[in-house]
Amino acid sequence: MNLIEKLYTLIIFLAVVIGISIGQAELIRANAESFIMPLLAAMLYITFLQIPIEDIKIAFKNIKFTYTSIIINFVWTPILAWLLAMVFLGDTPTLYIGFIMLMVTPCTDWYLIFTGIAKGNVALSTAILPLNLILQVILLPIYLLIFGRTTGVIELEFLIESILAVLIIPLVLAVLTKILLKTKNQLRESLVSNLSVLPIVFLSFAIAAMFASQGQLLLNHLDLLWKMTIPVLLFFIINLFFSQRAGQLMRFPNSDRASLSLTTLARNSPIALAIAMTAFPDQPLIALTLVVGPLLELPILAVITHILLFITKEKRI
Repeated sequence: MNLIEKLYTLIIFLAVVIGISIGQAELIRANAESFIMPLLAAMLYITFLQIPIEDIKIAFKNIKFTYTSIIINFVWTPILAWLLAMVFLGDTPTLYIGFIMLMVTPCTDWYLIFTGIAKGNVALSTAILPLNLILQVILLPIYLLIFGRTTGVIELEFLIESILAVLIIPLVLAVLTKILLKTKNQLRESLVSNLSVLPIVFLSFAIAAMFASQGQLLLNHLDLLWKMTIPVLLFFIINLFFSQRAGQLMRFPNSDRASLSLTTLARNSPIALAIAMTAFPDQPLIALTLVVGPLLELPILAVITHILLFITKEKRI
């Protein structure tokens, strides 16, 4: 875990503050929005480049863990997210959409850090990572259409265009880059290593640009964000119990249960944010919920990690 990863939450917060500050200048506020999509596309290209998509078959070597994780992440979790959104955010369509986007996209990076701290099976969690990425890219637009079509916020044509521009094109370019460098392992590893910090940098610039262009409007609605706190907390509490219970029923060892919990709890806010900022440019509150997401998520995951350590320790006694 490098320094930038450790300071992720602080960096995101500073990007928000800087964006609002520089957005006071009319020239910056008027042009900031044009930088958002290129920055997000670059961020996701490098992110996809770091993920060993070609190793997706490895996930199926542990069939029981893989299918349990897939069912929780892509069947149970979307239903839970929808129910919580309906109960707590149903009267605020922008927060409703943002919450669902955050909760239906499982994490593809920092959950490995928490898995290691919780004494989970990091190798197993790593194996499931490429599959989680591919499935969420495919299923995110479907979830949005199923759960969000009635809000009047989603336009199908614009959503498809945004997903193509921000997700599919960077993913295809990353795969092509891997193919071109297939026989040049040293060059590929050096490239991935040297670019590893750039996704957070690009994401921070994109967030700053968003807040520079829409900062005042967002500040006028900050009170709405308090409405997210309860459903976010309930999501993590319910899913922690559900994943632990599923692990017990499947007779997973302690390390695999910790991996299952963190694989199905950590969320992928960068990918959801990329879609939100491009598919809903006139609804900045959707993107705001996805910026606030990791500010809530990371402290919660830190607490859950210690809970998992305690559970493991208790079972050994």
